[in-house]
Amino acid sequence: MQKAKILLVDDRPENLLALEAILSALDQTLVRASSGEEALKALLTDDFAVILLDVQMPGMDGFETAAHIKRRERTRDIPIIFLTAINHGPHHTFRGYAAGAVDYISKPFDPWVLRAKVSVFVDLYMKNCQLKEQAALLRLQLEAGEAPAIGGALLGELSARLATVEEQAEALTKQLDGTSETAAAAGAAHLESKLAGLRRALDALRPGSS
Repeated sequence: MQKAKILLVDDRPENLLALEAILSALDQTLVRASSGEEALKALLTDDFAVILLDVQMPGMDGFETAAHIKRRERTRDIPIIFLTAINHGPHHTFRGYAAGAVDYISKPFDPWVLRAKVSVFVDLYMKNCQLKEQAALLRLQLEAGEAPAIGGALLGELSARLATVEEQAEALTKQLDGTSETAAAAGAAHLESKLAGLRRALDALRPGSS
């Protein structure tokens, strides 16, 4: 499967370099943006699993950038993790969550914690991509009028692929149980709901199903 893209937004090159060093172990595609404007431009053409967004930037700051991201239908569901070097207290943190952030981390942050948080959203993104692929394949068969003929090898392959995604989604949900990652947990639950619907559709195509 194609690697997920992670957008890193910070006006300081040394901070971008540090983020790349921390996240390189995830073996995903890291995309730099040195301003809010540059980040919005990147989001016009590419799909991202998660955005790490610095709050304090000249010109368009992190809050304003996040507001633009959430207003766009194409990008509004991308998770945003705010990074800030200054802790202005609860009001500042609340503003971050109100802008659409799924997490708010103060610098200096623990590299292990940041990498683990990003990894959760990458996993969720990959599972959603797998689900879309399976749904697209099934949709093509249905639109071609081949649904009655689906059986044997093709139906078995579809079922096996779906079972793999179901197992991974279940493991991700268990991983999130008891954590503070409420946004990720909600996303995992939504994914499992979609999987259940696809499983029902597949079962309906089996010979003898009513």
